[in-house]
Amino acid sequence: MQDIMRPDAVPDGSSQVDARRPRATALRLRVINLLAVTVPFAGLVVAIALLWGVAFNWVYLALLGGMYFATALGISVGYHRLFTHRSFKTPRPVAAILAALGSMAVEGPVLQWVAVHRCHHQHSDDHDDPHSPHTHGAGLWGIVRGMWHAHMGWLLRAHPRGLAKYVRDLRKDPLVRRMSQLFPVWVLLGLFIPAALGGLLTLSWTGVLLGFIWGGLVRIFLVHHVTWSINSVCHIWGARPFHNHDESRNNAIFGVLALGEGWHNNHHAFPTSARHGLRWWQFDVTYLIIWAMSKIGLARDVRIPSRDRIAAKRCG
Repeated sequence: MQDIMRPDAVPDGSSQVDARRPRATALRLRVINLLAVTVPFAGLVVAIALLWGVAFNWVYLALLGGMYFATALGISVGYHRLFTHRSFKTPRPVAAILAALGSMAVEGPVLQWVAVHRCHHQHSDDHDDPHSPHTHGAGLWGIVRGMWHAHMGWLLRAHPRGLAKYVRDLRKDPLVRRMSQLFPVWVLLGLFIPAALGGLLTLSWTGVLLGFIWGGLVRIFLVHHVTWSINSVCHIWGARPFHNHDESRNNAIFGVLALGEGWHNNHHAFPTSARHGLRWWQFDVTYLIIWAMSKIGLARDVRIPSRDRIAAKRCG
């Protein structure tokens, strides 16, 4: 598959005009990608500003931020680094809490999420990848189709067959099976908590409704699109310090918004690492949480690649 992000990847004998086409395509792709990422968030910020003091204030900002942080960590610490990649171990009550918080993000039961993600790693950016943006044809239209598919279009299709084989180990764990079966309960709880807190903090039914909207529905919207951007944006736009035989990339924006998950090229180079931000400046909130857990006995056997192994795999 030709790398659309490498402007110098021009077939032998191509003219100078042909050589400029991949550059123009890559530029258009980055512009479209940037707009798709920033415009919805800008719209949300404008809506918050316009509604401040009417249907939004510090109470609802705290509910939105708190629920976002808790459920995003449920995905990054729990679903991803604990259950999918086994990058650390934790006591079973903590594992149960992380599974519940991840479920509150409404991205599917833990067994389903893990199966899809492990399938993605095995087939990253080939035709069996459930959500690659690079298998939908050439040209601008193929790029747009690929971005849509990788971001959320894949969710509207039937899941690939044979996903159960990717979670045979987890299916043997009664706790994980039970937490996965109770997915609808955790989803409802994730909506009930901000609604109840909104009512208690404002002593009003309006607070219940607005807590439900901001800490529930809007928070789910934000977590979804940040998580989905790892599938789309982080396979299109960013740096590639490691050759991983795929198009995974480090994207600093989602390194922050996704609590460290945006250092995606690093992750594909070292999938079982609990730390994705491998440079001092690559802020990785999720790893900091795991590190803090390890200091108080809530995480053990935390897996991190050695400096020599990182250096050996780095490009150039």
